[in-house]
Amino acid sequence: MALTVESVTFDTIDPEKSAQWWAQAMGGELARYVPGEYVAVERKPGPKLMFQKVSDPTPGKNRVHLDLLTADVDTEVTRLVDLGASETGRHSLGPISWVVLVDPDGNAFCVTSGA
Repeated sequence: MALTVESVTFDTIDPEKSAQWWAQAMGGELARYVPGEYVAVERKPGPKLMFQKVSDPTPGKNRVHLDLLTADVDTEVTRLVDLGASETGRHSLGPISWVVLVDPDGNAFCVTSGA
């Protein structure tokens, strides 16, 4: 059996708004599978980012999050904050450092330059 990642799915109160934000942040085209309920950001290469409507998002810390790789962490973090993300922390472990942000819905993600 072989598996591939089709999409990474986020719970949100407003799938359209969330998908539009992530389309700006990551690039990609919006695909409205079920308008107002399931909206995706389709990207090539890479899995889709899917946003599904829920009446009550899961509280607390994300159990799964995206780690985004870039050559210029500070520039990318500034761009994402300008789009509406919030920086929540900077961390390092050995040769690896990363910045934690949250999108406008409060979903955590990290930006790193790798090891």
